[in-house]
Amino acid sequence: MMRKPNIIYLLADDWGYGDVSCLNPDSKIPTPHTDQLASEGMIFADAHSNSAVCTPTRYGVMTGRYCWRSRLKRGVLNGYSEPLIEEGRMTVPSLLRDEGYTTACVGKWHLGLGWQVSNGAERANGESVDFSVPLTDGPHTVGFDYSFIIPASLDMAPYCYIEDGVVVEQPLEETADSPRPEFWRGGACAPGFMHDTCLLELTIRAEGFINQHAKENGDKPFFLYFPAPSPHTPHFARGRFAGRSQAGEYGDYVTEHDWSVGRILSAVKRNGLGDDTLIIVTSDNGCHEEPIGLKEKYDHLGNYIYRGQKSDAWDGGHRIPFIASWPGVIEPGSRCDKTVCLTDLLATVAGICDVDLPRDAGEDSYDILPYMQGDQEDTIREATVHHSISGEFAIRKDQWKLVTCRGSGGWSLREADVPEDAPPMQLYDMASDPEEQNNLFSEKHEVVEELLGILDRYREGDRSVK
Repeated sequence: MMRKPNIIYLLADDWGYGDVSCLNPDSKIPTPHTDQLASEGMIFADAHSNSAVCTPTRYGVMTGRYCWRSRLKRGVLNGYSEPLIEEGRMTVPSLLRDEGYTTACVGKWHLGLGWQVSNGAERANGESVDFSVPLTDGPHTVGFDYSFIIPASLDMAPYCYIEDGVVVEQPLEETADSPRPEFWRGGACAPGFMHDTCLLELTIRAEGFINQHAKENGDKPFFLYFPAPSPHTPHFARGRFAGRSQAGEYGDYVTEHDWSVGRILSAVKRNGLGDDTLIIVTSDNGCHEEPIGLKEKYDHLGNYIYRGQKSDAWDGGHRIPFIASWPGVIEPGSRCDKTVCLTDLLATVAGICDVDLPRDAGEDSYDILPYMQGDQEDTIREATVHHSISGEFAIRKDQWKLVTCRGSGGWSLREADVPEDAPPMQLYDMASDPEEQNNLFSEKHEVVEELLGILDRYREGDRSVK
């Protein structure tokens, strides 16, 4: 059994494959800290979020289970939504805590919370929530020893910090809608909450956890889940980050996100933890290119060569940066071209801890530790399911990808806008056509039938892992 490493999982919000300069040679955004991590570790060039939007991806990260198996079949939660993770379900932090880890969550939660309501209200909203009482559910009830979070996306009310299930400062004021690029929705806001310094505040808290753990519990491994609010809206070009990119406020905000990654990496090394820490840097879905006008205004491809954007079943919706570093285990400057998915975290940490998952946990999670160790001869997973914001499916097996709708499944090409003579589905050879331009649906009937059969088996059964 190998030593148990510290594990840090940095999850960006709407960070596209093409936003990272070591992945996109034509990127207009410098990401030196992420690039440095890649030089010290492994680039997973065919990594995917299990959904093209944030809430369902986060469910998959925490549980190792496709979110379409839960009550959330499409779309995302809001800041007042009820908890999505089912009571009693094994999560990454609950498994690791049982294995002797100290567990912490700092960042954007967006998986529903146990708000308590007053005045007999049936559901939580800005008028009914009693912010003065502790929350009944949240990261503090699914396995995290410590948590410091915002409820949902940085453009969704209520705007406040929650520490270990208690609201730090009650959101008793109201903020108005803010236009782009500093876009957020109006709603309840704590007097001291500042959108533009939220990433800074969360970064300081994450650093503080690492510092304190190293000082007080250095002989015990830790798991830090850091789901950053960036570079999702609202977009900021704050202070010294203004003008750092050639892609406007969005690009400048990405440089601040990369700076945050660098601060976490520095905290690890400063505390002498570098040799004993697995660090994963990734994103919850693709870049939302369209409203920013990244290509038209700045000639920047946030999703690189991949078709579509956040929300879509096309690869631009869910092919993401995924970089892992673990000295002594992962070879510096290495690359993995095997398909991996963000649902794989649970099985991977179970593999690291030499734990067998029960059948009712990690139903769609594969242990990618062999890939990290350089063993890429065998293909670990049979197939990978992708899911769009509207609930449309795609399935990938080897080089073949089947999209089970005529459009993008999201915002790029809605079904109503697809030409009437378009085929009912889309089949692409991702090895020769990664841009998804040549639909082979009418030519490869046997491949279509095979992929539909696998997808039906996964959907009708309770798991995809055999």
